[in-house]
Amino acid sequence: MPEKKFNIAVAGATGAVGNQMILCLEERNFPVKSVKFLASSRSAGRKLNFKGNSVVVEELTEKSFKGIDIAIFSAGGGTSEKYAPFAAKEDCVVVDNSSAWRMDPDVPLVVPEVNPDAIAGYTKKGIIANPNCSTIQMVVPLSPIHKKYGIKRIVVSTYQAVSGTGKKAVDELFDQTRAMINFLDYEKKVYPHRIAFNCLPHIDRFQDNGYTKEEMKMVNETRKILEDDTIGVTATTVRVPVFYSHSESINIETKKDISAAEVKLLLEKAPGVKVVDNPGKNIYPLADAASGQDLTFVGRIRDDESIQNGINMWVVADNIRKGAATNAIQIAEILAKKYL
Repeated sequence: MPEKKFNIAVAGATGAVGNQMILCLEERNFPVKSVKFLASSRSAGRKLNFKGNSVVVEELTEKSFKGIDIAIFSAGGGTSEKYAPFAAKEDCVVVDNSSAWRMDPDVPLVVPEVNPDAIAGYTKKGIIANPNCSTIQMVVPLSPIHKKYGIKRIVVSTYQAVSGTGKKAVDELFDQTRAMINFLDYEKKVYPHRIAFNCLPHIDRFQDNGYTKEEMKMVNETRKILEDDTIGVTATTVRVPVFYSHSESINIETKKDISAAEVKLLLEKAPGVKVVDNPGKNIYPLADAASGQDLTFVGRIRDDESIQNGINMWVVADNIRKGAATNAIQIAEILAKKYL
């Protein structure tokens, strides 16, 4: 029986994540029958390459989804809120990379290595949400630990690359760095403070409780994905002068007895995880090594000697690939294989 193929649309195709989604469709040999690339009116008419063919970018409208089986969105929350329901009305399933639908109780929030069965819930609204990039790379290694030992509390500090803000932020880091090493004046347009040679404990807007929106995303999304509202989660998210790949310092406290040795053995078998942990030889996860990869890298696994049943670890992943594009395409692969 021939493989079933699908009509695919990518909304936000001209952005950094949209470009990566197109590349992932190619690399993973997704069963594509046809592709449609969608963007704002400013980008309409541009040409993008897909499998050696030039595809003209079309303007995203309410009528863009007729005949489309799966639409992969990376066009911002407001755009997704407006256009995803139009896609769903055309029996097109949306995989959305924005924060618009993540906490909607009728929309599954999915990391394929963690909760692939949740995809079945797409029928309620025709939408599947892709989690926040920092949440994705955290729950990939924590899920098997939670299933076996029960996680009581998570304390996470992130060190997030500027590409998470977009191309303008990448350019700003480059331009500021070049200006400073040449003793020239620099501009601040994207961030409220200089990002070159600096760390900003400020990602997204501050909320009334003193946390940023990014920090609260990690709290709420983690509980939803792991299906456990009893887990205590607290986060501090920091923007650092790195172009690609987010790093995270994660501390967990479990309900059952646990050791670093047991965690290493468990994670060496966990899907989507690569343990990189030999500090005696200066081997541990690095942002530059993770860039361009789809795995989540875990190292510096050690017992927290300050509490019983505590573990520390260092987790790194490419925020544009596993933190966004690859995760979305993995969702689409399961959707296509099992549900459509």
